[in-house]
Amino acid sequence: MSLDDLDELTIVARAQDGDLEAFNWLITAYQGGVYRLCLRMLNDRTEAEDIVQETFITAWRSLPNLTVPQAFIPWLYRTATNKCLDELRRRQRRPSDPIADLDAEELSMPSSGQAGGGAGLGRRDSVGGGAGLAVDPAQEVENRAQIRALADLLQSVQPGLRACWLLREVHGFSYGEIAAIVQLPESTVRGRIARAKRSLAEGMEPWR
Repeated sequence: MSLDDLDELTIVARAQDGDLEAFNWLITAYQGGVYRLCLRMLNDRTEAEDIVQETFITAWRSLPNLTVPQAFIPWLYRTATNKCLDELRRRQRRPSDPIADLDAEELSMPSSGQAGGGAGLGRRDSVGGGAGLAVDPAQEVENRAQIRALADLLQSVQPGLRACWLLREVHGFSYGEIAAIVQLPESTVRGRIARAKRSLAEGMEPWR
């Protein structure tokens, strides 16, 4: 039977038992979403790629200790989030290097209405498309500039707030799931997301 024919909990359980094929399936399913989270947290391709690699190495080593297979996805994102926050703290202790200019496709993120929510492969990390539709060149330039402005503004948001906002508005986690990921009360998570929203809304006011 193909792994694609199995439910996710069975695949997680197999990976916990040391099934490398099952773990590779999980990497394929979730590395894209984890990378996008890290990229938006760090605004640096190389660092994001490194954190993704470290996250899955940690996951492989620690997976046998995961007592609740249903918690795999929040646990995976908690690992990535914590590593991003650690990297941002390290940045503060060393001279800053120029950040590579990322393109609009890498930085694009859905609005809260597009982000979706709930469990399920492909839903949490998908970005609404519109592929194949004709786009006015002038509008495309404006869209890319707006995406760049939002991405730059997001970097000015305090990392803890940024992580909660991304997990909610881009990756579609519930408030309860985010609370488990960042290990804070749900009321604190709601407050952080509200503060991030206000900051971003104020910063994007010229684009309205």
